[in-house]
Amino acid sequence: MTIRRKYSAEFKREAVLQTQHPGVSCNQVALELGINPNVLGRWKRELEASPDRAFAGSGVPRDEELARLKRELARVKKERDFLREAATFFARESS
Repeated sequence: MTIRRKYSAEFKREAVLQTQHPGVSCNQVALELGINPNVLGRWKRELEASPDRAFAGSGVPRDEELARLKRELARVKKERDFLREAATFFARESS
C-alpha cells in the first residue's frame, strides 16, 4: 500500500507555474519534481478553472484552528490557576 503524499498549495501553484514556461512540458516538470504527470495536469486544470479557490484542501482552516487553540489555552490556564490556589489554600490549612 502506498502512502498518499500531501503537498502545500504553494508547491502546487509553483509546479503549475513551471509548466507555463515556453518549451517545458508537464511531463518534464512532473519528473523533475517527482510527481505523477496526471496529478500535475489535474492541478493545472483546477487552477485554471478557479484560481482564487484552487487547492482549498479538506482540513480546518488555519484561522479557525488558531482560535480553537487560543480558547483551549485560556481554559487550561484557568484550570491551572484554580488548582494552584486550591493547593495553596489546603497547604495553609494543613499546617
